[in-house]
Amino acid sequence: MKIGFIGLGIMGKPMVRNLLKAGYEVTVYDIVAVNMDDAVQAGAYRGTSPANIAAGSDLVITMLPNSPHVKSVVLGENGVLTGAKSGLKYVDMSSIAPLASKEIGKACAEKGVRMLDAPVSGGEPKAVDGTLSIMAGGEQALFDEVKPVLECMGASVVLCGDIGAGNTTKLANQMIVAGNIAILAEALTLAKKAGVNPQTVFEAIQGGLAGSTVMQAKAPMMIASDFKPGFKIDLHIKDLNNAIATGHDIGSPLFLTTSVQEMFEMLHADGCGQDDHSGLAKYYAKISGTTIGA
Repeated sequence: MKIGFIGLGIMGKPMVRNLLKAGYEVTVYDIVAVNMDDAVQAGAYRGTSPANIAAGSDLVITMLPNSPHVKSVVLGENGVLTGAKSGLKYVDMSSIAPLASKEIGKACAEKGVRMLDAPVSGGEPKAVDGTLSIMAGGEQALFDEVKPVLECMGASVVLCGDIGAGNTTKLANQMIVAGNIAILAEALTLAKKAGVNPQTVFEAIQGGLAGSTVMQAKAPMMIASDFKPGFKIDLHIKDLNNAIATGHDIGSPLFLTTSVQEMFEMLHADGCGQDDHSGLAKYYAKISGTTIGA
């Protein structure tokens, strides 16, 4: 299977490397030339446009920032559908609005292109080691055909429903992650202000009911004041914006999600948008006058 991969950012580049390691022939495209250079050095072929990628591929994968970018790459001038042959398989692994996935899926179907939406969770570390959680939406038959490819990039690959279900599941994931990070920052700030070492608190509670993958990944970063991005605040803002918009569309209340979103927005305004989302600790430092780290 010849794979075309569009979008070589912080997540896309390691995902391509894992496909190459698995022995797939991969042709890549990105608007940033140096990103393509890195992928080509790893063994990929260089594409010239989304249409060019589609024309030479059996399967096209996109990993792009948000809904408008996916629409442009797929539906726009010289986009994927311009070069696609009937029967092309297309998997969008971007995290976008579910309604946008459905719109793109409808346009693909009209061109004879079969589509899954399949956003991921796990951030850069899990993209690097190929253990992402992948949440897919679309036809069972297409899912079964591309699952071996997805398993090169993810440890968990689950079909969640029809087109859009993958991104709905991803929004739920991002809401839960955001809430976990916020309460973790709040709790460790409380511990520090009360005179208890946050590292000790972390060690004491991580094995109990409060323990979580989020805590394991983010508490050490907060304690070390290390906010090098594995998943950027600005990207989490994008995901929560999509969640809130979806909630408004379907009448689902999102009180906690909206609160955490406002924390992220304050950090963005303070110039911290490119920090890791564990940087919510900075929000609590600002309003409490106490940092979790030394």
